[in-house]
Amino acid sequence: MPATNHDPHTWREIAQTVYHGVRAEQRRKKGKSATRHEKRAEEITAKAQEREAKKAREAADRRKKK
Repeated sequence: MPATNHDPHTWREIAQTVYHGVRAEQRRKKGKSATRHEKRAEEITAKAQEREAKKAREAADRRKKK
């Protein structure tokens, strides 16, 4: 279930995205690569958006059947 009506992320996904963003920033400050954390944060966001789009399509299909 999304955290808000305007955001596709669940509370857990929000926490994971924030965690990976913070870790990426800390690694950048140390002069290290942050690609792994950035990629994971993007994967979480893409998965959430895909899930919400699928739910919207299914809802539209249900409305059409009536």
